[in-house]
Amino acid sequence: MQIPKVPRNVWLLGLVSFFNDLASEMIYPIMPIFLTTVLNVSIPLIGFIEGFVEAVASISKFAFGAISDYFQKRKIFVTAGYSLAAISKILIGLAQSWPLVLFARFCDRLGKGLRTAARDSILLENATSKNVGFIFGFHRAFDSLGAVIGPLLALVVLYFLKDNLRSTFFIAAIPAFIAVTLLILFVKEKPLVQAQPAYKFVRINWILFPAKLKIFLLVSFLFALGNSSDAFLLLHAKNLGLSTTLVILVYVLYNVTQTLFATPAGSLADKFGAKKVFAGGLLVFSLVYFSFGFIKSSIWLWLIFPIYGIYIAATDGVGKAYLSEFIKHEESGTFFGAYYTLTAVGTFLASIIGGLLWYYFTPAATFYYGCIMALASFIIFLSF
Repeated sequence: MQIPKVPRNVWLLGLVSFFNDLASEMIYPIMPIFLTTVLNVSIPLIGFIEGFVEAVASISKFAFGAISDYFQKRKIFVTAGYSLAAISKILIGLAQSWPLVLFARFCDRLGKGLRTAARDSILLENATSKNVGFIFGFHRAFDSLGAVIGPLLALVVLYFLKDNLRSTFFIAAIPAFIAVTLLILFVKEKPLVQAQPAYKFVRINWILFPAKLKIFLLVSFLFALGNSSDAFLLLHAKNLGLSTTLVILVYVLYNVTQTLFATPAGSLADKFGAKKVFAGGLLVFSLVYFSFGFIKSSIWLWLIFPIYGIYIAATDGVGKAYLSEFIKHEESGTFFGAYYTLTAVGTFLASIIGGLLWYYFTPAATFYYGCIMALASFIIFLSF
């Protein structure tokens, strides 16, 4: 594996994702704290907000992925998506009540829906069958690196601004707009080589899907039903006694392991098969969520959060690499979008269920539920 051989567009999209994630992760770990302590939002309502906006993101991923296939254009969708994400940071800083936060998060997630499938299509067109796992893992590593530096930068900003959360949101918009600028000026979309009639929507026929693809999609949905928002993990860390600063630092450790393991996990998927690596990620998630439900001392969080990062490294890029085994580039926007939509429905329900279990039973119930769903997904996936 030689990094200099990575295609130019992959490097550039990695940098774009780095700056955007730096901005997003500056505010993500303080978002639940901002909602509960500044705007006095209840835990079930946070679960609804996070589930709803994630559902919006992934449903729109399918719609805009299909439209990008229709026009065989990618960059315009990616640019519009990152632009909405940058604007949303400013809106959150202006919020005086939760409805504006909901609208800002809606804009942010709609932007993610606009850009994600089209961006993944650009990555796929720069990959081969022998390095697709590496390409997606390499890009994921840039995402994760931004997620490492973002919270640390947030700590610096909060220190100098004396814990002014609102101003932190405004400052987070700066790297987000840097990402948009890099994208507009330097990412070049490949000229269209028309292999089929222009302006034609891709049709998805479940009956014609290979059995392995059907199982993967079903397992992904089942797993998503237990994969509630990470906001619950951060709130649990706070409940166990960590200060806001320590919550951010433990979240940084989670992103460090993502960064370190994302590219190697993609390479392992290319060598040994994406299915095995993806299944391993499901098992790691199950063990981590069981641990979150079981522990009573915050000291364990410094071990569990980094292990949690391995789950992301083993599933995010690897899952897209596995899906790409069954699709063509010309239809990739539609299929990537459909995959995100399917998992989003599960994630939305998981966040609602997680919030209710937390509120009416105990926080541990939220994590035990996620553990069981992930373990069931692991068993089913390896059984077929």
